[in-house]
Amino acid sequence: MVFFPQAATIGAQKQIFVATDRAKDENGQFGPLRSRKLSYLSIDVSVPPNHVPGSIEYSRGTPDPENDFLTTALDDFPSKKAFQNALSARLRQLPASEREAVVYVHGFNNTMADGVYRTAQLVNDFELPGVPIHYSWPSAANPLGYGYDRDSALIARDGLDELLRTIRASGAKRTMVIAHSMGALLTMEVIRQLPANSKLINGVFLISPDIDVEVFEAQARKIGKLPQPFVIFVSQKDRALRLSARLTGQKDRLGTLSDPKRLDNLAVTLIDVTDFADPGSVNHFITGSSPVLIQILAKVAEVNEAFTGDPAGRTGLLPGTVLTVQNATQIIMRRPVQ
Repeated sequence: MVFFPQAATIGAQKQIFVATDRAKDENGQFGPLRSRKLSYLSIDVSVPPNHVPGSIEYSRGTPDPENDFLTTALDDFPSKKAFQNALSARLRQLPASEREAVVYVHGFNNTMADGVYRTAQLVNDFELPGVPIHYSWPSAANPLGYGYDRDSALIARDGLDELLRTIRASGAKRTMVIAHSMGALLTMEVIRQLPANSKLINGVFLISPDIDVEVFEAQARKIGKLPQPFVIFVSQKDRALRLSARLTGQKDRLGTLSDPKRLDNLAVTLIDVTDFADPGSVNHFITGSSPVLIQILAKVAEVNEAFTGDPAGRTGLLPGTVLTVQNATQIIMRRPVQ
């Protein structure tokens, strides 16, 4: 992360609370090594005036606050209690009905900066309500580090569990979790180990989840009643997940699933965003990187309301076809006609 306090007067400021089990390196930076305890931070990010929805504009050379995501302030809390108090104070600044936490859990091959800036981008572009929080687990941030990252995600389960309990203790009325790629596996494992009816998570959005479909089914059976809404964004043109599937000897990962009948007894909604894929891209984060799709999905409250209402009323909300198979619903989204 590039630290540039001057950008605080130029870009849109987003305060991101962060919990991480990354260990600090010799330069005091949170890198790929694992820590046995969580560190807690608050990081202010400037989203530049010239930001393009879906993009994370990184600084190359001299920082440019007009065009680059930049860190303008950082607080390293000395304890979990200090983090909890600061989060509680931030929540109390909101109306009682809006005291909600939105937790973003990053995926494979991410640095600390990748996750923090992605959280700021999602909050900015989707105009997410509540207080944004990022859980940063120790990815190797290396395309060849898949095995290391998978093990790190499993090690990180207790850390995410601790964060969720701290959020609840801070006074948040609801906690929504947005998890990408391998972060979806971590999230499902944590939900699986929570006590029944704990209500520490009140809604889940899995973006391009890198999970074996049968593993997901087993996790869901163990959990029983899934948090609602429970939304899974999938694409058949996700090249990263196609590679992951080949490495594991499977046809599909959960994030490339095209047949909702595989999940027909689960209360989930699959949103197929294949039509928004870019032929020249890996397409592993279409949901958060497509400007057109962001415009469509930005009204989160309306989407939530539609998911909990009459299925017959869902077709008018999103430009696509809605198929209902027992408890699972599939929404196949199409690009708007120009």
